[in-house]
Amino acid sequence: MPSRTTLLVTTAVALAALATPMALAAPAPGPSTRAAAAAWDTDRAASAYASNPGAVTASGSENGASGPGAVADGNATTRWSSDFADDAWIRVDLGSTIRINQVKLEWEAAYGKKYVLEVSRDGTNWTDFYTETEGTGGTVTAHTYPQEVTGRYVRMRGVERGTAWGYSLFSFQVYGGEPAPASTTRANLALNHPAFGNLYQHAGNSPAYITDGGWPADLKADRSRWSSDWNADRWVGVDLGATSTISSLDLYWEAAYAVDYEIQVSDDNRNWRTVHRPSATEVAARRADVKSPGEAVGRHDTITLSTPATGRYVRMLGKERRSFHNPAPSTAQFGYSLYEFQVWGTGGSAAAAYPALPENPGGAYTTKFFDDFTGSGLDRSKWRVVRTGTEMGPVNGESQAYVDSPANIRTENDALVLESKYCKGCTSTPNGTFDFTSGRVDTNTKFDFTYGKVSARMKLPVGDGFWPAFWMLGSDVDDPAVSWPGSGETDIMENIGYGDWTSSALHGPGYSADGNIGRQQTYPDGGRADQWHTYGVEWTPEGMTFTVDDRVVQQTSRQKLESTRGKWVFDHNQYVILNLALGGAYPAGWNKVTQPYWGLPQSSVDRVAQGGIKAEIDWVRVEQK
Repeated sequence: MPSRTTLLVTTAVALAALATPMALAAPAPGPSTRAAAAAWDTDRAASAYASNPGAVTASGSENGASGPGAVADGNATTRWSSDFADDAWIRVDLGSTIRINQVKLEWEAAYGKKYVLEVSRDGTNWTDFYTETEGTGGTVTAHTYPQEVTGRYVRMRGVERGTAWGYSLFSFQVYGGEPAPASTTRANLALNHPAFGNLYQHAGNSPAYITDGGWPADLKADRSRWSSDWNADRWVGVDLGATSTISSLDLYWEAAYAVDYEIQVSDDNRNWRTVHRPSATEVAARRADVKSPGEAVGRHDTITLSTPATGRYVRMLGKERRSFHNPAPSTAQFGYSLYEFQVWGTGGSAAAAYPALPENPGGAYTTKFFDDFTGSGLDRSKWRVVRTGTEMGPVNGESQAYVDSPANIRTENDALVLESKYCKGCTSTPNGTFDFTSGRVDTNTKFDFTYGKVSARMKLPVGDGFWPAFWMLGSDVDDPAVSWPGSGETDIMENIGYGDWTSSALHGPGYSADGNIGRQQTYPDGGRADQWHTYGVEWTPEGMTFTVDDRVVQQTSRQKLESTRGKWVFDHNQYVILNLALGGAYPAGWNKVTQPYWGLPQSSVDRVAQGGIKAEIDWVRVEQK
């Protein structure tokens, strides 16, 4: 594991973040060379720089034995412990301004429940890049991508202690390096510059790590790297800061390398020109290199352009992924994985920066969509009826087929009714024969939107395996280059048959399925799911706030989501969905039922057969600024 010493590297070729923390006020080493960088090794890097506990200061300490320097002394057993005040802080002076890609805190038992990580260039003016409101201690790793976090000083500022004691840290580690400046001689212009990409695996494998200056000598170890999701059409690139003349590139791949790819340049990060692609012979050789994941290693591609290219932005666009025996004789394909992306040439600028993240708009909310279901039937100018085998296939191991029938979807008593029906072997679809039918409607192609307050008043059926939901999907979910979970999913309300609770959740790359970012809520004062309640979410560029009867039940900020889990995929259109499912993965995970249907016991089958298992929706509203 990494040393507990926090280090700052001042060389032009920074040692790999994630593998070795950066040195605090380290003495400047001699000139680094490309060959020396290629021989990068974790142990040598850790011993090359001395820690400087004197570069750490704090608002105060519990006693002389628990001073702030303990977080940078390389001793796993010593710690800083603050005085007993909620507003205590500890600050690291990095010695020079660097781009920071990660901060790691190792808490002792006296942890921070609420605190903020901040960066400053001058030690006076601070910008937050990570806010914790529900801390539980342990080891906390905050990745900064895609925020611009550049400065000399990093601070943990306490807001609320988790115990009656102070704040206590074993270690405060900062990772990053100095951005490559403009150069009139050949240099790696990408070093510690902002990097970008489309969908990636999770926060620890973001594009930020392709320019941090390090890779393992064996091109196999799990060091800092970018890793895309499992799709061939993925790219990653770097902003050089200014128009540059590019002569060559070095790509240090992990085992999941690209069989075929294009190197492209751009002046505006929108219009791209291809300047290199492997030859057919090279592609064939790479395609033939099929091994098991355990045996496979990466590769180093040195690309010398026949004619130097000019541009500010450079990217690798994947065209074909490597295949693996998984296990033999079967094959599998994962994403692309790249340790380091070097761009050699002249030009560039250290002023390159990540753009500011979008902020919440001002103004008041007004209603943009509303349906109170008072008509004689479903208003199909507002709602699309979804059918199994036509608009969608079976999902989640559920037992029902969605059909377009008034027995399953109708308005009644000024409410929308979604009702389940049972008839053994009665419903044939292109996806097979089903014993149950039910209803699902959505606003896709009728009303797709970005940001707003979304709410509905609902009454739900209670019983093992009944699974009503009120939720949203990204409108690009059917695009094979995106698909789920890259499209994003917002679960405003799900209930799996328990009378006393519902759940809310977000799904995206790095936080999907059982690994979603979710929360259960229990009704206060004996409330139940089969009573009328209003479920809602406020969706903004800065996060999501979920409510039940106007009571906040889950808050998820974009900043924390991207710092700890994965890419925020909620800046584009979503659409509203209402459905009533039966059985499947989510109910089965709780009730452990496998027969007669997965997640749906016989008692619930009997109730569906008797009739009356329905979700009722009084109204649905979408408000926007």
